[in-house]
Amino acid sequence: MTFRPLTLATALGLALTFGSAMPTHAQSATQTAPIPADGTLLSVSAQAESRRVPDVATISAGVVTQAADANAAMRDNATQMDAVMKAVRAAGIAERDIQTAGISVQPQYKYAENTPPTITGYQASNTVNVKARDIGKLGKVLDALVASGANQINGPTFDVDKPEPAFDEARLAALEKAKARAETYAKAMGLRVRRVVSIAEGGTARPPMPYMMRAQASDMAMAKETSVAPGETTLSVSLDVVFELGQ
Repeated sequence: MTFRPLTLATALGLALTFGSAMPTHAQSATQTAPIPADGTLLSVSAQAESRRVPDVATISAGVVTQAADANAAMRDNATQMDAVMKAVRAAGIAERDIQTAGISVQPQYKYAENTPPTITGYQASNTVNVKARDIGKLGKVLDALVASGANQINGPTFDVDKPEPAFDEARLAALEKAKARAETYAKAMGLRVRRVVSIAEGGTARPPMPYMMRAQASDMAMAKETSVAPGETTLSVSLDVVFELGQ
């Protein structure tokens, strides 16, 4: 079985790449029917995007304490963290949306020239990731965390809770782009698009840049309420489509 070379496609560089495929959403559909002897294969890549306002936010909140010995640092941290966890639950965060991210105890050193470092105390930290499903209340949640004793906060990062409808929108748009390009090349060579041979998909979500916040309780107490702006999240799908061209 032979194929007629697609020299125009080679000259124009049909391998159009508009973004990388993400294995999380990687899918493919391939037709196994043989290509006729007079058929020509054309590979086209296309990308499309869909935008949504995020409806989920994740923040990292924690407590850092210091004491002369490791046991005291952990006890103080546990007491303070217990108050933070109560505040998280009181703010309406469900148990499934609260996850411990890390617990650590580290010695604190004093350094001096020409002498070995000496331990001056210990620092304990406990951090949880909190997912807020009502972004409108996120500012109050942040304020409640700091008021209850959280002295380390990072985030938020925003996401779309149910992204599939947005991905489907981007899929259709990307497919239309690929079909239009195939028609353009086929027309230029006096051919027509017979069918789609295969489709390979990749997709990704590009969230807005997170607003990184570190706050001390004294700083937060001065604010009426922490302001949060979710912006937009871009969900992208890229398709690699192989068409069969012929007379």
